Amino acid sequence: MKNKLLYIVLLFVAATTLAQTQDTLSVEKETQLIVKDTLKIKDPYNPLAPSKAAFYSAVVPGLGQAYNKKYWKIPIVYAGIGAGIYFHVKNDQDYDRFRDAYKRRLAGFTDDEFFGDGTTPTISTDRLIDAQQSAQKNKDVSIVVALAFYLVNIIDANVDAHLKQYDVSEDLSIEPNFEISPINTRPNYGFALKFNLK
Repeated sequence: MKNKLLYIVLLFVAATTLAQTQDTLSVEKETQLIVKDTLKIKDPYNPLAPSKAAFYSAVVPGLGQAYNKKYWKIPIVYAGIGAGIYFHVKNDQDYDRFRDAYKRRLAGFTDDEFFGDGTTPTISTDRLIDAQQSAQKNKDVSIVVALAFYLVNIIDANVDAHLKQYDVSEDLSIEPNFEISPINTRPNYGFALKFNLK
């Protein structure tokens, strides 16, 4: 009887497994979502960045500073170059005025702008010669100033691109040091160089 009971149980189990229908749900292939980190810790080293920045600044002043993302330096570059050019033009106009007045005086005329209303000139002929020399010197200085700002613009772009790639560690620091000497109670000033090893 035990065998019959066992056969009946096995028959029901087999009948229930055959009575099941096939599963209609299908599993599709899973897709993976890959998210890239948008935070850039450090730009890769670019050995041509300094020469690119210098070239850009040489072609258009201030473009190297824009390449280095130092936008605040661009107005300084243009102000320096512009001031040099402005003063060159102004001194050139003054030089022409002094020279024209001097030439008219040598020709015997007394109607230049520096002669004045009376019979004696307000500004002497010797002073007109000095004014011409001074205006010529100022013209030259202003061109030198404009060229200096132009060259400093190129050098600054190059150096800034070099230093932008330089890794500055928090482990190296220089701090001012102030101590009072216990022997003579005088202050000792200095700098302390700290270097931390990890």
